[in-house]
Amino acid sequence: MNSRLTVFALCLLLPGWLHAQADPQDCPRLRASGASADLYCLPLVPAPGVNAHGSVELGWVPGPFTVAVSPTGVQRWNLLISTSGLVPAGARPGKAGLVVWAAPPSLTPLLKLGVLRTDTMQAGSIAFDRFLLLISNESDTATKEMRGRVVLRGESPSNRLRPADTYQFFLGALGPRGAPGEEMHMNHGGQPMGGMGTWAAAPMYPGLDMLPSEMALRPAEAPWLPAADPAAPIARPREVVQLKDGDTLDLTAGVVRRSIAGREYTMFGFNGQYPGPMLAVTRGSMVTVRLKNELPVPTTVHWHGVRLDNRYDGVPDAAHPAVEPGQSFTYQLKFPDEGLFWYHPHVREDIQQDLGLFGNIFVSPPGAGAVPGPNESFLILDDLLIGDAGLVPYGASTPTHAAMGRFGNVMLVNGETAWSASARTGEVMRLHLTNVANTRTFNLSLGPDARLRVVSSDLGDFASAQSVESVVIAPAERYAVDVSFTKPGRYSLVNRVRAIDHLYGRFFDAVDTLGTVVVTAGPPGPDPLSRSSAPGRDAEQVRALAKANVGLPPQHMLELSARFTGLPFVSEQLMRIDSIYFNPVEWEGTMPGMNQATTGNQAHWVLKDPDTGAENMDIHWSFRQGDLVRLRLVGTRNTLHGMHHPIHIHGQRFLVLAVNGTPNENPVWKDTVLLPAAGALDLLVDMSNPGTWMLHCHIAEHLQAGMMMHFDVEAP
Repeated sequence: MNSRLTVFALCLLLPGWLHAQADPQDCPRLRASGASADLYCLPLVPAPGVNAHGSVELGWVPGPFTVAVSPTGVQRWNLLISTSGLVPAGARPGKAGLVVWAAPPSLTPLLKLGVLRTDTMQAGSIAFDRFLLLISNESDTATKEMRGRVVLRGESPSNRLRPADTYQFFLGALGPRGAPGEEMHMNHGGQPMGGMGTWAAAPMYPGLDMLPSEMALRPAEAPWLPAADPAAPIARPREVVQLKDGDTLDLTAGVVRRSIAGREYTMFGFNGQYPGPMLAVTRGSMVTVRLKNELPVPTTVHWHGVRLDNRYDGVPDAAHPAVEPGQSFTYQLKFPDEGLFWYHPHVREDIQQDLGLFGNIFVSPPGAGAVPGPNESFLILDDLLIGDAGLVPYGASTPTHAAMGRFGNVMLVNGETAWSASARTGEVMRLHLTNVANTRTFNLSLGPDARLRVVSSDLGDFASAQSVESVVIAPAERYAVDVSFTKPGRYSLVNRVRAIDHLYGRFFDAVDTLGTVVVTAGPPGPDPLSRSSAPGRDAEQVRALAKANVGLPPQHMLELSARFTGLPFVSEQLMRIDSIYFNPVEWEGTMPGMNQATTGNQAHWVLKDPDTGAENMDIHWSFRQGDLVRLRLVGTRNTLHGMHHPIHIHGQRFLVLAVNGTPNENPVWKDTVLLPAAGALDLLVDMSNPGTWMLHCHIAEHLQAGMMMHFDVEAP
């Protein structure tokens, strides 16, 4: 029988054989990191009569992002294979031997990863949604086809996803299916909301079935939207405000009207702009910002990433009281670091930030020229949830969408649905990216004829700029990306991810076009990105700090999990079935009814100190100014709905030392980092700024549902 058919038949007949659980001795590096072996360690099971075993660590592919995916959104893995009892002692290279293969469940394409000559093998990287790993005994290891007997095999944890046929019997009948994979657009909404006292059905994701019992769910919370105000000004595009040392800016938070795709909405804005004005300052400058609150609700301004005086951090009570409607507050801001920062409220972020209260801060070196430069574009990425009746309301006293966060169905760049720019071949365009979405992580690309190189993030430059095929950017992260184009044409900036249809257990393409770049012919010559770049700022110091601390035990640890109480029956059962597998990132909101109906009173997102058992605001950590603290973040596998978490640390900066136990050889100063679902990150936090500060998840609904803590940094 053909070898592929043999393996396929075995996969059908012996699913329990392949669905093995990882043994405690498997993937020791991964286990030592705290990451979930159930999701990131693939056990290898021997064929009958084979006295051997093994495992495959699904490791991080090193790069500028803590989650590695292809431009199409397919997860990338670095495979570290370990076996025992398979490779004879003293084995020598020869014609016969063991060959490692990887393939999707269809076994096409079948990738030859290499020849297994020792018990441990670094097998390189692959990109599959789900896959099989096979080791065959070949008479000739030069073969390009698998012909020999398969002696060890296993399958990725994502293969556990199966069509859930029994849903129909237990949870309600299904309607007709739509076409999968079509772009999301704003016309996919629920029924018109019958006034502020009722909820409409959650906007459907196009092409997906939803159980009627799920779509009948409604939040146990009053809906809220800002009252329509015909006298409110039409929001203007943002302005660039150049601020010199000693300057003062008046910043007013107020109600504005926005027109999006031909429909008008009542929203919020700073200084009547959407986004708010971009502040351009130089490193070391001190400026004054006078906030006036003309909103109907209290607010503050948090200066995200700026290592400023604690009194002006914008966290209610910890820094200063919330600014009531009609009141004002004066901020004194000093900018010790160069980079791209942003500002937003720290009161009901799930509402105020989502309605438009955000803006960029660009801190350049002293003596730098005007911002933006001639080939620079500053892109604020966002999404907005709109139904047939308009904006989908928010929870009045607690957030809705508290399970997965509020995914929008309208993509926005700088507040518009269609961003555009122009460029020339032979030149470099720099994109400064900021993600202000409540929960969405983007995977951005410009096509195969665009070359991308990531230069900096958050508070600093990478020691070495890194070429990438796409840019993964989580909520609150920032990246500067240099782009060159190899030929003239029209390029689309797309967010392309692989979403999960939880009902039918499948991955599918989810693609949204955010804008276009029209490229004309420029000066001939080699790709400008092929030239080597200068080392980043403080490159040697950063690398030395990381090298001195990587691999050392953490001094503090946080476990991230969730507890759910009072869920409807259908929600709890769907989440229990869904917990068989968690994608490293929840890229898309494909369970809209259950997600919208889960409020902050039902979802309790938790940061736990395992040393003391304290959780969230009951955690009390204290440090001395100047401490370098090794902090480990671990996502808990055993939770009803595990998710990624973009973790933000106020007032300080940190380096990512390792991802799931794999050392990071090109660290950069950051203030926000994406923790993969059930993964582990080792950070080195520079406790340089005295005061009481916050650490929290930057999924706005998770923050509002409790996922936050304070820590103290004491001056000498």
